[in-house]
Parts: sequence; structure tokens; C-alpha cells
Amino acid sequence: MACNHLGSKSPFRTATLWLIWGWLLIFALLPNILVIAVSFLTRDSSAFISLPVSIDSYVRMVDPLYFEVFVHSLWMAGITTVICLLLGYPFAWLVSKVKVRWQPLLMLLLILPFWTNSLVRTYALKLLFANNGLINKSLLAIGVIDAPIDILYTQGAVIAGLTYLLFPFMVLPLYAVFTDLRNDMLLASQDLGATKTQTFWHVVLPLTTPGIISGVLLVLLPAMGMFYVADILGGSRNLLVGNIIKNQFLDARDWPFGAAASVLLTVAMAVLLLAYRASSRRIGKTDFNEVA
Repeated sequence: MACNHLGSKSPFRTATLWLIWGWLLIFALLPNILVIAVSFLTRDSSAFISLPVSIDSYVRMVDPLYFEVFVHSLWMAGITTVICLLLGYPFAWLVSKVKVRWQPLLMLLLILPFWTNSLVRTYALKLLFANNGLINKSLLAIGVIDAPIDILYTQGAVIAGLTYLLFPFMVLPLYAVFTDLRNDMLLASQDLGATKTQTFWHVVLPLTTPGIISGVLLVLLPAMGMFYVADILGGSRNLLVGNIIKNQFLDARDWPFGAAASVLLTVAMAVLLLAYRASSRRIGKTDFNEVA
């Protein structure tokens, strides 16, 4: 009976696997293959792409103009990620320490803004940062400033917008690892003579590293591609890689160059992922050796 029961599940399991692999092939692998293929073609004014095969699009990426935008967007995405981590880590820890019945409510409040489109929320930030917006009016009313300060169309406005939009993506994986963190391990560390600082560095931080890595990747990649945040809050002086990709596909109609920028962005993120995985393993081995 047991064998028949297990055997009856195999067709369903096989069909499920085929559906999963089919979905990955159609919606993940195939689009990426098409983007890579387009990046090696030539721009055509009428058909968008044409032969012959060329690497000119990749050569153009090292042009100082585009390379500067890439470095600038990586810089802003990095700052955004650091801010989200510095704010999200203690926030996730505090949420995990409140009474269990209150935790779902706090997490609901965290993700509540997601019920509104991110583009609408970005325009709301524009009204907030404007010279006649709430921030400047409040500062003028209490006498902190004598004239409106320029917040909108600055690098700070873009970073603030990215942080606001991506903060929950940092908190969610951190909250997940904090809820799995066992208190008896912390108590055991303190019983063995470790201070709270030592317990954090040698117990808490290594055990929460997977959440940190997940949060960093969930914030860093979207931060480099959220072109509408840079368009609305940063103007033409604070572009992201996503702005280049969007402009090449929609305005310049240079699909090969836009595809090449997309490929390089994906490769850069893959390299960062491998670096984070290697560093997390190294941290784990170091802590294990120290404990031993």
C-alpha cells in the first residue's frame, strides 16, 4: 500500500517539475538569452536590431560618460544599501523581541506602503522634498532656516527615495533570521564568560549573516535599476544604470546598447553575489575556528 501510495504521487511530482522547469525556461532563461543575443547585434533605425554581430555596444560601455554613470549608480545603490542595513538590522531585532501577538501587526505596518504603487509614493516624496513642500515649510515655520533649502533634484533625494522604497526588502530577511535565533545560544555564550559585545560579534552576527546577504542583494540590485526614482527626485544630474537602459530602449532606440548595459548590470550583480557568498563562508569558518 505504501509503495502504491508513493507511486501514485510520481506523475504529479513529475508534472510539477516539468511546470517549474518550463516556467524557468520561458520566463527566466529565455529572456536573458534574448537580451544577451541582442547585445551582440547592430543598431538598425527601422528594425531596431540587425546583423552583423558586433561588440561595439560593450566597447561603448567603457566610454567615460557611461562608465561614470555606472560608478555613480553603484555608489548611490551602495549608500542606500548601507543605510537600509544600519536601520533595518536593529529594527528587525526589535520586532523579533516584542510579544509574538504584536509581531504580525508590526510587519503589516512595514509592508502597508506596498499596497500603493511605488511610482505614486515617489511622486509623494517629490511633493515632500519640494521647495514649498512639507519639510521646507516646517523648517521655515520653526525658524530653523530663513529660505527654502534645495532637497529635490539632489543625490540625497534619490538616496532617500531609494531607502524609503527598498527598506522593507532589507527588514524581511533579517526578521526571518532573528526569529530563528535561539535565546539559549545567547545565554550559553554569556554563561561561558562572553560579554554582550562578544556575543554579538561571534554568535549573533554570524547566525544572521544569511539574512544580511539576502537583504543586501534584495536592495542593491533594484536600487541600481529604479530609473523612475532618479527621474522624479534626481533630475538629469543623478542618473542610474536603469536610466541608461530605459533611455536606450525607449528614446534612443538603441536596443543593442541597452541590452549590453543590462547584461553588464546582471554580471556585476552575479560577481557581488559570489563575493558575498565567499565572504560569508569565510566568516563562518573563522568564527568556528575561534570557538573551537
